[in-house]
Amino acid sequence: MCIGISEKGESSMEEFLVHLEGPILLWIQEYVRNDFLTPVVTFITHLGDAGFIWIALTLACLVFAKTRRTGVLLTFSLLLNFLANNLILKNLVARTRPYEAVEGLHRIIEAQSDFSFPSGHTGCSFAAAVVLLIMCPRKVGIPAMVLAVFIALSRLYVGVHFPTDVIGGAIIGTAAALLVCWIYKKKCDQVQNAMKRRV
Repeated sequence: MCIGISEKGESSMEEFLVHLEGPILLWIQEYVRNDFLTPVVTFITHLGDAGFIWIALTLACLVFAKTRRTGVLLTFSLLLNFLANNLILKNLVARTRPYEAVEGLHRIIEAQSDFSFPSGHTGCSFAAAVVLLIMCPRKVGIPAMVLAVFIALSRLYVGVHFPTDVIGGAIIGTAAALLVCWIYKKKCDQVQNAMKRRV
């Protein structure tokens, strides 16, 4: 299995990671991709395009008074993830996409217009799913987490991210969700304590 390096002058660390992770993606391409899974996985990966499915769920939560609080937390979590992931880290790290760096790897969706690390689809998915897991009943939170994991794994299957891109995106998205929920809980505790002091 030959791992070729693109001619864009990668750092030694990036070259090391390409050699480490490239075989994983080539193995997926060789032994996991098939005519049955490909349309299914392609559909799943496109659910995460521009955070479409998660933004739709956020808007649905904002519409109804019973779930509006969750919708607000989803909004802040997605925005925080977008800031950290898409605006800062992607441009700071500027990692080449795997289909441009690994010889023999073929993407099965359109070329991506931004950098590879971290995975925006994964970050957005976990930023939303973790909030839903914390704020909603398990019958909502668990399916949301399962979908987030599927979207993350789909990015490897279609050949547009390295494994560490997906891991990084999951960590950042989870961190954004936990931070937003922690701030919310802290504010609620402050309000409750203030009300107790008034009684």
